[in-house]
Amino acid sequence: MIEAINVSKWFDGVQVLHDINATMETGKTNLIIGQSGSGKTVFMKCLVGLLRPEQGKILYDGRAIRSMSQSEQRKMRTEIGMLFQGSALFDNETVLGNVMFPLKMFSNLTVAEQLDRAHFCINRVGLKDADSKYPAEISGGMQKRVAIARAIALNPRYLFCDEPNSGLDPKTSIMIDELLSDITHEYNITTVINTHDMNSVLGIGENIIFINHGHCDWVGNDKTIFKSKSQSLNDFVFASALFKEVKRVVELEGYAKE
Repeated sequence: MIEAINVSKWFDGVQVLHDINATMETGKTNLIIGQSGSGKTVFMKCLVGLLRPEQGKILYDGRAIRSMSQSEQRKMRTEIGMLFQGSALFDNETVLGNVMFPLKMFSNLTVAEQLDRAHFCINRVGLKDADSKYPAEISGGMQKRVAIARAIALNPRYLFCDEPNSGLDPKTSIMIDELLSDITHEYNITTVINTHDMNSVLGIGENIIFINHGHCDWVGNDKTIFKSKSQSLNDFVFASALFKEVKRVVELEGYAKE
């Protein structure tokens, strides 16, 4: 579990996060949503420790990042997996080489153990026969799966995903969502996903945090999002979602007439 308690952040005298309180639950897909410029990316960077909030604190299962020594912070970094928006694979490394990278850098495993772990992760994301291929030789969806395999190589307790569906077609996006959801539940990870994709929200939004102008404006899930009384959230949802999906969910919730 990751907790944000009264988190505020300024840039050049301008406050971009306002006293945010939110909990990212273990074993669930926790989605941070909001319009461009809403502060959701800054909030996620504060959660992962890339930015330091001027006020408030971030707790990882009760451990405050700001209270940790440098050695404790380095150790905690090995518990965190990162999935970047553009996959961020090494072009000159094969699929196997990319997945082995964090194992070489941060683990005490033997080379044989690193290979076993890398092959396991590659197989887990459905890329069994792609070990020797380079990023340029595989599709965008496959590259994203390689990035997921690399992110889980160290068996992290916390997984952060920045716009994981960016640049992917709808079918591939659903596959990536389902893979992230399956891995989250299978390994009981605290998964935090920064997204503006309403299909992801409706598909895997077990815990949703809506950021609006730097404020935490609403917290809920995919079952309650259409019951929100937040006008800013409603504007965001109905402007972004596919009409047929909105209609399906609304009908299931009993708000539409036959």
